[in-house]
Amino acid sequence: MSEIAEIIDTLEARLERLLSKLKSLEKASEVLKQELKQATAVIQQQSTEIASLKSQHETLRIANSLLGSDENKRDTKLKINSLIREIDYCIAQLSD
Repeated sequence: MSEIAEIIDTLEARLERLLSKLKSLEKASEVLKQELKQATAVIQQQSTEIASLKSQHETLRIANSLLGSDENKRDTKLKINSLIREIDYCIAQLSD
């Protein structure tokens, strides 16, 4: 009978350790879920900021090429030619 009592005591001790470990793992899981949510929010914010900065960069590049900077003379000429074609098309449409 004492052997059965010892086995039961051992099982109870192991069960308590398992439950304790389970609780600590659940807490760690919650902490990791919170960190994941925060990281996801930061990534979303940074993605939005990157898209905005790309748009600003493109706008500045176009403005710079229209101003005729030395670095973008070819782009400036192409843009001017494109604008002239659009104006000619509009004039042709108005003439009809």
